[in-house]
Amino acid sequence: MLLGGSRPTGDVDFGLSLSAPREGFLPAVQAAVGAAAAETGLRVQYSTDIDRWSSVSIPSARRGTRSYRRLGRLSVRLLEPTCWAVYKLARYLDSDVTDLRAVLRRERVPYLRLARLCGESLRVSPRSPQLLLFRRQVEHFFRAHGRAIWGPRFDPETAIAAFHRAAAIGTRPA
Repeated sequence: MLLGGSRPTGDVDFGLSLSAPREGFLPAVQAAVGAAAAETGLRVQYSTDIDRWSSVSIPSARRGTRSYRRLGRLSVRLLEPTCWAVYKLARYLDSDVTDLRAVLRRERVPYLRLARLCGESLRVSPRSPQLLLFRRQVEHFFRAHGRAIWGPRFDPETAIAAFHRAAAIGTRPA
């Protein structure tokens, strides 16, 4: 919702990182997160490595965040919308599509940037049966929802071709 999603959520997904001198505080931080989740009734999913949440991995050099707010020593950062979209496309529930349409339009994410990041992510991800599903979901998303996000002049086949080039689809030896 912080990125502009239109539906309420019952959970909070986040990455957690502590500076090297503070790593010993991890158990206390985890206890505090658990207490806050219990008090608010929100489900929380977090990890020190966000790529563990999906079979699709964003190249670490391309994984970006932006500052949202600082609360004392706590720095709250949001995953860049393009990176966030890759994880939503990997899961691809109806609620994810609703969120994607709202956020990509609001944040004005360029479709070629998204297509290329999806392709790079597909290319660097560990091989699994889920990757073919991710490919189909990305292609379907551009064809079924692209014009609603990027306007009537949007050409889904241009976006899909950029996705394929970045993924090196069709260039691998058999």
